[in-house]
Amino acid sequence: MSGTRGTIGTDGRRRKRPGSDRRVERDANVVWSGSWVAERLGVGLVGDGELRELLGLALRRNPKRAHLLVSNVLGKHVPQRPSVVYAAGYELGRRVRALLGEDGARRAVVLGYAETATGLGHSVTDGLGDAPYLHSTRRPVPGVARAGGFEESHSHATSHLLLPEDPHLLEAAGDGSALVLVDDEFSTGNTVLNTIRDLHERYPRDRYVIVALVDMRSPADRDRLAGFAAETGARVDLIARNTGTVTLPDGVLEKGRALVAEQERQSTPEEGAPPSSARTRVDLAWPAGVPDGGRHGFTPAHRALLEAALPALADRIAQALGDGPRRVLVLGFEELMYAPLRLATALEERTAAEVRYSTTTRSPVLAVDDPGYAIRTRLVFPAHDDPADGPGERYAYNVAGAGFDAVIAVVDSAGDTPALHAPGGLLDRLAPHTAHVLLAVIPSYVPATPDPARQEEAPMQLPEPLRGPAFSSYAPDEVGWLLQDLSDTRLEAPTEEREEAIQSGGAHYAESLPVEYQPSAAYQELFKSALAVSAARIARAVGTVTETVLAERGPRPVLVSLARAGTPVGVLMRRWAQARHGVELPHYAVSIVRGRGIDANALRWLAEHHDPADVVFVDGWTGKGAITRELAAAVTEFEKAGGVAGFNPEIAVLADPGGCVRTYGTREDFLIPSACLNSTVSGLISRTVLRADLVGPYDFHGAKFYRELAGSDVSGLFLDTVAARFDEVADAVDAEVKELLAADRAPTWEGWAAVERISEEYGIHDVNLVKPGVGETTRVLLRRVPWKILARRGAGTDLDHIRLLAEQRGVPVEEVDALPYTCVGLIHPQYTRGATGADGKAVESA
Repeated sequence: MSGTRGTIGTDGRRRKRPGSDRRVERDANVVWSGSWVAERLGVGLVGDGELRELLGLALRRNPKRAHLLVSNVLGKHVPQRPSVVYAAGYELGRRVRALLGEDGARRAVVLGYAETATGLGHSVTDGLGDAPYLHSTRRPVPGVARAGGFEESHSHATSHLLLPEDPHLLEAAGDGSALVLVDDEFSTGNTVLNTIRDLHERYPRDRYVIVALVDMRSPADRDRLAGFAAETGARVDLIARNTGTVTLPDGVLEKGRALVAEQERQSTPEEGAPPSSARTRVDLAWPAGVPDGGRHGFTPAHRALLEAALPALADRIAQALGDGPRRVLVLGFEELMYAPLRLATALEERTAAEVRYSTTTRSPVLAVDDPGYAIRTRLVFPAHDDPADGPGERYAYNVAGAGFDAVIAVVDSAGDTPALHAPGGLLDRLAPHTAHVLLAVIPSYVPATPDPARQEEAPMQLPEPLRGPAFSSYAPDEVGWLLQDLSDTRLEAPTEEREEAIQSGGAHYAESLPVEYQPSAAYQELFKSALAVSAARIARAVGTVTETVLAERGPRPVLVSLARAGTPVGVLMRRWAQARHGVELPHYAVSIVRGRGIDANALRWLAEHHDPADVVFVDGWTGKGAITRELAAAVTEFEKAGGVAGFNPEIAVLADPGGCVRTYGTREDFLIPSACLNSTVSGLISRTVLRADLVGPYDFHGAKFYRELAGSDVSGLFLDTVAARFDEVADAVDAEVKELLAADRAPTWEGWAAVERISEEYGIHDVNLVKPGVGETTRVLLRRVPWKILARRGAGTDLDHIRLLAEQRGVPVEEVDALPYTCVGLIHPQYTRGATGADGKAVESA
């Protein structure tokens, strides 16, 4: 176990945060705010030079500890510049990141303590960069299962609950994944020991990092933590901004109680001056999808969405304040510390007013109006969030008499009750001490829960991805399918019936499935020979696109393949990264439907579990680029509807013959053997289905698992055959990637122009019925009613399977010159079962 002390400068590689000079404002008379207690009780504070600037002392009525260490940078009891408060936690987070490394930081989980350290833990998480955050809570939430709990022995309110929405949040993500525990101070270390012991029994891991503003433990306390590390075999690191020791004389508890009683007898009751301030409710327009805090978990995706919204939120507050206030307090609410803090930092950046930040608290502390005492004034008001432990007093310290022109009280909606507004309530208590009281309410986040009693309040929690062998023939670590299993639902319809319904507008193509094509023995042999011939070519394209993604979107992108054609490519990209770099990339498959967009619930699941900026969409090939455009439009629509921002809609593909994307393995139009077959080369999964009676508003799109086709499955054969060629193409890939990264890879959309020309030239007048490229032409022959096939004159073995399928279905193959693709499939225009082909004869069906 390692302990740290001292200070650290601003990381020059990042944008300088407001207040990162870390200067702490001190009373003008430079009297230490702990001297009153030290002189009367003999309490000593010994530590490094900055310690007395960071900490003052106060007294409280508590049978376990008489004194209270009052932090000047925590933002709880002492109003402070919000940039200073935020920087204190953020810089500790940067130190944790340096300790763990980038990969370790990404796999870490941060846990903060209620109520005092909820905002500090959030700020540490921001400094860490990529980790999810959870804080303990004293507010139980019906329907949310406990993931743990522990006791804080010295506190006035001891029970802590852990209520993550994601039940797997606290599980170790592989060897060395750290749990980072954040508290404002370590006095004895008992609280953190209680936490680790409880969690280590439930979710064992081999690394913990403990973080605090100050470490005040005695040598005996330090030995207990070291003993735990030795007992469990876990590594325990400790990072603190400052270290020191509190020396306590004999009998300090009795002396403290007597001193508190004496001061309370002498104190003047709080003045009941009539309210004199204006009251304004500020409509924040809080961004949808962002929790009010970390009570149920706060992900990097949530943070990204909040960061983007902060300027507009601060502007709303500034507009409500007007030009008059020169000194403003943003006052948070008990556990609700981080959201008010970030509002305050944004307001500090966007207004000329002097902004301070602090929060209300449950903790009863004696107030003494003396420069040498940390708590000068106290406002008392009743609890206003219907707490589980019953009614009680709440407090706001150092607000009365502080000269604030305006106070912005920020509460969550659970705290916006009649008690908040009633005579004697918080707003009423603030009114005599400021000219303007503003109320900003943040929606209380209600986790999705399967509890039937709460189904009307919140959507069902999204399920975990489906995995093989229960769903698909792929190994469970190869891909997680963000789909629902419709295997027991009859969805297949004859091809001609589907085509007529689709073209007449009576149905969408995604509402049913074609009858799964069963390849003949000759066709299966053609697939195997094509695979043998093209395996090295495919391996090279896999390596090229994967290395490009790692170079531009790395180091640990999250692969999200577009089911199902993109899924074998995603699996191969994952295998390449593992074989060449030893990196295990997450890989999921999601549904996207032309004309209906991407599965928004799948995006929500991804945003809850990963940073959207890390997501790389993967597909097999481009035709004319319709899915490329569909995805871009769908992501934009998702964000407009309140979804988490940050997804990059660019697609990485194996082959880009249409010039539609900038991340590809090749722009040649050649036979990718996985295009030759349907489910039997795609893990036995059907094309995806989107139908209103089967897919509800909180469901993933559907698909079927064709278990009965296991005897014909070549999914593993395809993957293994290509992966076996990785080593031999490695040098060629390295050279090709070097050239590509330096080249202009901007999409040309050459394919789209060719499709428009062909559509008009052949009298089709619908680009959706023109399917360019080997892969899309294969799909036409397997799923739709083809009219004719256009083949580039002189095309060789890449079209053998096309010619065979066309012969089986009686479809003419027309060789043409100057075709930008190897082939183009034309779906029969205006199809009915009496339709005629180009030769005037009825269209033949398989």
